[in-house]
Amino acid sequence: MTTSEMTPQRGRRQIWLLVGLFFAPLAVAFILYYGVEGWRPHGSTNNGDLIEPRPLPTLALPTAQGSPVNEDFMHGKWTLLYIGDGACDARCREALVLIRQTRLSLGDDMSRVQRVFLATANCCDLGYLEREHQGVITVRADGTDAAALLKEFPQYGTVEAAQAGRIYIIDPLGNLMMSYSPQARPKGLLEDLKKLLKLSHIG
Repeated sequence: MTTSEMTPQRGRRQIWLLVGLFFAPLAVAFILYYGVEGWRPHGSTNNGDLIEPRPLPTLALPTAQGSPVNEDFMHGKWTLLYIGDGACDARCREALVLIRQTRLSLGDDMSRVQRVFLATANCCDLGYLEREHQGVITVRADGTDAAALLKEFPQYGTVEAAQAGRIYIIDPLGNLMMSYSPQARPKGLLEDLKKLLKLSHIG
């Protein structure tokens, strides 16, 4: 084979190598962003429980003040969400403080994240929420319309599960992605969220 015949073959191999180098990181980012059910990389430091991404229904639910919230209020930004009784017991307050401090710790990325409290009953201790958690979106989830939304959250379906006080991460497309039990390492929520924000170019 002459040198002139080898050059095009070498050129094609180099092109395919460059294509592979370009697309491989995108494929890895996609897998890490959306996850594969039952899959985690060896030595993963994820602290939350991965959920197969599922779109949450859009509903026009009332806020704690009685005004309707936009149907797509969980779209456009990353959402840290807590579900619990509106009277806000000790676990509720602990969770709301954690998501508030987690968001503040993001620095320049703070604007990409919002906080949502779904109050399932006794809505709400507005004095505490307005004093300690300005900016949190408090939504009444105590009516029949909210049932379609609440049933999408794993570990929520019983009173005991609701009282367990899990925190959830929802992506900017409205997909439920991860959840955190009260036993999860507090800094783990921040670590996982930073990874997701770094990998994501939306929200």
